[in-house]
Amino acid sequence: MNSLNLVGRLTKKPIIKGDEQKVCLFTLAVNRNYKNQNGDREADFIQIKTFKKTANNCIKYLDKGSLVSVTASIRTGSYMKDNKKVFTMEVVAEDVRFLDTKKSINGNSNGDHYQNNQSHDDDPFPGSVETDEEWPF
Repeated sequence: MNSLNLVGRLTKKPIIKGDEQKVCLFTLAVNRNYKNQNGDREADFIQIKTFKKTANNCIKYLDKGSLVSVTASIRTGSYMKDNKKVFTMEVVAEDVRFLDTKKSINGNSNGDHYQNNQSHDDDPFPGSVETDEEWPF
């Protein structure tokens, strides 16, 4: 089974690549479960790739410092460079859950991300999130 679950904070604002096939990239800082010899907790920095509607949602709602949960898989590949085989590995998100809000990141702790529609591109349905899943009804 190829399944990876991560919880961490974005190290910077996500970026989007591609025109037709939306691809969003962001780096997630994930704390390790233990402390080092100095008593400090270390973190791993993992680049995450998302596609399509998940990519659009990540660009729209995430920012530096956002706390997210990611369910992903690891994809491996290879290519030839200078007559040597180079191996690649990437983490591809299947599900990204937003665990806090932009306002709580920016210092407003009321937790109401969608309080003011004007600050979110005049979205007529504030709080709506695009999804690739079908509704059960």
